[in-house]
Amino acid sequence: MNLYVGNLSYQLHEDQLSQAFEAYGEVTSVRLITDRETGRPRGFGFVEMADDDAGKAAIDGLNGSELDGRRLIVNEARPKPAKRW
Repeated sequence: MNLYVGNLSYQLHEDQLSQAFEAYGEVTSVRLITDRETGRPRGFGFVEMADDDAGKAAIDGLNGSELDGRRLIVNEARPKPAKRW
């Protein structure tokens, strides 16, 4: 299950985010999103959990909790909309 994680601290590292989610199950990948031009963090990212049960447990356990001084927003990631030209 792919999870959206928002309101992240700009100083947070991928390994710190992974550790927070590992308490709920196996983490298969973590991606913090950065600005293309500046390379600075944008304050959100994605965590992929090995199975849906672990993802739902992580949402229940971490949504609204505090990490590195910020209250997290955690929910199931929505597919990226198709580009309209």
